[in-house]
Amino acid sequence: CHSCESCSNDLENYCPKMILTYSSVYHDGTINYGGYSDHMVANERYIIRFPDNMPLDGGAPLLCAGITVYSPLKYFGLDEPGKHIGIVGLGGLGHVAVKFAKAFGTKVTVISTSPSKKEEALKNLGADSFLVSRDQEQMQAAAGTLHGIIDTVSAAHPILPLLGLLKSHGKLILVGAPDKPLELPSFPLIS
Repeated sequence: CHSCESCSNDLENYCPKMILTYSSVYHDGTINYGGYSDHMVANERYIIRFPDNMPLDGGAPLLCAGITVYSPLKYFGLDEPGKHIGIVGLGGLGHVAVKFAKAFGTKVTVISTSPSKKEEALKNLGADSFLVSRDQEQMQAAAGTLHGIIDTVSAAHPILPLLGLLKSHGKLILVGAPDKPLELPSFPLIS
């Protein structure tokens, strides 16, 4: 709308009149097919140019998974060299989060329920360490070591064990979208 408080503060993604990129209804009643169309009209403010040497299929994930993890890393100050960041889950979002966090110069620990993802995390993506979240000894050994955690998991999973990994005033950012409510006791948040 370019006129509400959110739009005025460069937070258009919170605009109450926002028209989503796909399957939203325009003011004239037509359906928006966005990025799934052969052509689309967009305000120049929201257009970026890919470098000529970047294949579109390589850059496209940066516009969805990329911004989903990049934005909270920057917004919450988890992009500072030397910070220790946990990335929960090594799916599409997790892969991109590891790459961004490493590019920022942070120490990265991948946290997963799947021990089979350790090699991918360490050797292929450059993570510094790997925790199996179901291994209580590993989780206890890492207690209080992380400045922040980006949780990318879209399945219901326990959040409480992740809180123990955070330093005082650490940040837990959830970017996955589980279809069931997450259970989180309040006392660990205030203690």
